[in-house]
Amino acid sequence: MKRSDSWSSIDWKPDPSQPLPLYQQIELYIRQKITSGEWAPGTRLPSQRTLAESMGINRSTLVSALDNLTAAGMIEGRHGGGTYVCSLDWNALPTREMPNWEEASEEGSYYPNLPEVQQINRSEFEPGIIRLGTGELAPELMPHDEFNEILLTLSRRSHSLNYLEPQGSLELRIALSAYLQKVHDIQASPASILIVSGSIQALNLVSVGLLPRGATVLLEKPSYLYSIHAFQSAGLKMGGIPLDDEGIQLAELSQASNRAALKQGHFPLLYTIPSFHNPTGNLMSAQRREELLATAYTTGFSILEDAAYTDLWLDEPVPKPLKALDREGRVLHMGTLSKAVSPGLRLGWLVGPEPVIRRLADIKMQTDYGTSSLAQEAAALWFADGYHEQHMDRLRPELRSRRDCMLELLQRYLGELAQWNIPRGGFYIWLKLTCAPLSIRRLFQICLDRGVLIHPGYLYNRLDQEHIRLSYAYCTPEQMEQGLSILAETVRELLTSLEK
Repeated sequence: MKRSDSWSSIDWKPDPSQPLPLYQQIELYIRQKITSGEWAPGTRLPSQRTLAESMGINRSTLVSALDNLTAAGMIEGRHGGGTYVCSLDWNALPTREMPNWEEASEEGSYYPNLPEVQQINRSEFEPGIIRLGTGELAPELMPHDEFNEILLTLSRRSHSLNYLEPQGSLELRIALSAYLQKVHDIQASPASILIVSGSIQALNLVSVGLLPRGATVLLEKPSYLYSIHAFQSAGLKMGGIPLDDEGIQLAELSQASNRAALKQGHFPLLYTIPSFHNPTGNLMSAQRREELLATAYTTGFSILEDAAYTDLWLDEPVPKPLKALDREGRVLHMGTLSKAVSPGLRLGWLVGPEPVIRRLADIKMQTDYGTSSLAQEAAALWFADGYHEQHMDRLRPELRSRRDCMLELLQRYLGELAQWNIPRGGFYIWLKLTCAPLSIRRLFQICLDRGVLIHPGYLYNRLDQEHIRLSYAYCTPEQMEQGLSILAETVRELLTSLEK
């Protein structure tokens, strides 16, 4: 399995208070990394240029430190290139094997994030970065005051510091049952709800608990699942189905489902985001939802419905979720507080037939023994005391304003270079560059070097070299303008270089 060859930021800085020359400070730093086991025997060090740039020093200073470490037997250059950490166990027998953590880190069955996803995950926390693609609410849009009230209420009453039952807090499941019925017309008793630590945990539980290795998962193409690896790491195959303006294309879906059933002897699972799709912002029409369920009934596949963005409508309420239309128990419904409320809570839920929920609850108990008890108690009050509806009433106008601002700025800066959708909710604008073909990978890297973080389309469809996912949920209007100005300038520079 191919792994990305990436290093975390080097945390060394020169210490003017030390009497030691700079090269000796570096030597001590690397010695400590090796002797503490952070850089284990067999670890390949970054190139001299990468290390020097990360430390902010010139290469000759670094070479002096590395030469001393080589002479001390702590590192060695190997034939074929590269510098590696040596074994420090000089008294061990020659036949004794040392643990090779570098090699072990490449042997696990769980797929790594794509290199660009790893870059994005690190870069989002760099000071001053403009996060044009971030799929979460800006801190100022989160309900800080409301949660302060909730936490104050919890502090005044007896609350649980123990484990909760396998399916999660009964109080929370009762509150969720009432919310799903009132807001989304979903009939879900507390016994049919499982509390999870965010949607990704639900995806992992479904992939290992309900699907045999080698099974096929169908999904929209592009899709959020192409940028994470929950299903692939469980040995599942993924098949992409194209979208149109009303949602997933049913003729293609039926054919793919039948092919998978004939090949594997059982029908696949469809993963879909019908409301404000990630990354396209697409909203599946009410008619297409009815037709999708009819196709599932006649063809035989089941559906995993991701409703992460359903509450985030901006112009008018969305059509009923698939689960509200389901009369055969064919739909698993997945919800979360990460998008509309707070990603830091790490709290979501899965609705499905009781045998499925019990099965996945058992697996969850084997992995983490339950989502945070305090987070569940806070979420129970969030729903039961009406905080959620009040928060959404305040949030929608703010998001609508930011969406409209980004659309206006796109027209100003990229009107001649791209086209885009006008989302009716969610976070995302799916921008397509309509100018001459250019390298989206290069565009991503140059923008990042200039302090602007975008999400390239190939994260959601490996062959996509035309799209960028933009988000209006995180940046302020001022940051949007600065970031889109830099993006447009970079696109024009790349186009000019192509013409030469």
